[in-house]
Amino acid sequence: MEFLKQFTVFAMLGLSVLEVSGQTNAALQKAFQNSYNEESKKNYTEAISDVMPFYTENNYEVNLRIGWLYYLAKNYTASQNYYNRAINARPNAVEAKFGLIKPLSLSGNWEKVLEQYSSILKIDPQNTQANYWAGIIIYNRKQYAAASKYFAKVVALYPFDYDGNHMLGWSLLFSGRKAEAKGSFERALLIKPGDTSSTDGVNRAAK
Repeated sequence: MEFLKQFTVFAMLGLSVLEVSGQTNAALQKAFQNSYNEESKKNYTEAISDVMPFYTENNYEVNLRIGWLYYLAKNYTASQNYYNRAINARPNAVEAKFGLIKPLSLSGNWEKVLEQYSSILKIDPQNTQANYWAGIIIYNRKQYAAASKYFAKVVALYPFDYDGNHMLGWSLLFSGRKAEAKGSFERALLIKPGDTSSTDGVNRAAK
């Protein structure tokens, strides 16, 4: 009999927790819906206010949402802060890292941007977006041999991709690998016939 009493108490407590959880989740869904409505009207301050009552340091979804809204509001410092909190809450997710890259890019903090791409690639080495844009940053630093490795990963996954072949061609050309560069440019021209940049690349590689 004592066991049945204890079981009944635990069951009632369990139901109470579920009811509270359900009420909280319903309120959060309503807050997000209101926030989306305000975002669609470009009322970013109001959109942030809708979800802020549910903010906690470890709430991934709310931090991610606020980071995005501050980015839209062009408050890049605040956006970075909330994206970083989302990353801390879910360190193995790449979503918030891609989010953080947006305000970092517009702030011109390319070293931090590259750090985020590198962090993404540690989790997902085959991520084409991270490989491509990390390659672009390194290419712009004139580190052509290093950049070619990133573009080669893109082309390995997407052999008929113009951007990957085009940038691999230029990276290989400036690395002194003319024959390989010519092949990359010729593939790029199959995808985008008459492209002036790839045509220029073929002509340079042929010299």
